[in-house]
Amino acid sequence: MGESVAGRLFSVLDAFDGPPGGPVALRLTDIAARTGLPAPTALRMVRELVAWGGLERGADGTYRLGLRLRSLGAAAPCPRGLLDAALPALRVLGTRTGGHADVAVLSGPGPDGAAADGLAAGGVLCLVSGERLPGHATAYGKTLLTVPPADLPRHTRHTVVSPGVLAAQLARIRAEGLAVCAEEHRLGEITVAAPVWGPAGPVAALGVTVTGGVPLERVTAAVREAAGRVRPPAPAP
Repeated sequence: MGESVAGRLFSVLDAFDGPPGGPVALRLTDIAARTGLPAPTALRMVRELVAWGGLERGADGTYRLGLRLRSLGAAAPCPRGLLDAALPALRVLGTRTGGHADVAVLSGPGPDGAAADGLAAGGVLCLVSGERLPGHATAYGKTLLTVPPADLPRHTRHTVVSPGVLAAQLARIRAEGLAVCAEEHRLGEITVAAPVWGPAGPVAALGVTVTGGVPLERVTAAVREAAGRVRPPAPAP
């Protein structure tokens, strides 16, 4: 009788799963190839998920995990309540820039296997969308890292892998409160992020990924404003 409708929907969501740094924006042909579904069936499942809010369709025709799915996963892996606090700002930021807005925290061991210590180097970025990213190759990570990790992997020809150059960037970003990262993680993508401040310092990075066409000054202003609106919940006693 074939796979159930629910099974097909789950297989479409599973298509977005992968290792840290894996693709999060997929075209319909990619989804069909990863799921093994016929293209018409994949399109029907994708449309159902877009209507529900589990996927978002970008201006370039690609699909990403949507805010509805992220809100359901707010308790993990990011701190409980953080997404609830950030969601209104994320919606406004995505609308204003036409990009993919997200919020990230440092989570888990870094590329050298050492555990992340607070906002120390080597942290792996965890987006509320569930994707895990290397901390040194996006604006989200550069907003949160304080010391350059060692043995940095190069993701594109633009990735900064020199510890000295990265240290200078991190110092400037901390002073300015804004990070811009052009095509360091994926070609064609620019990430812009700003810190979300808690009582003791930045607890997350809020930002957006754009693919061009929007004036960078407009994007940076929108990111600063959105991050400034978020008031993270107080930690449990």
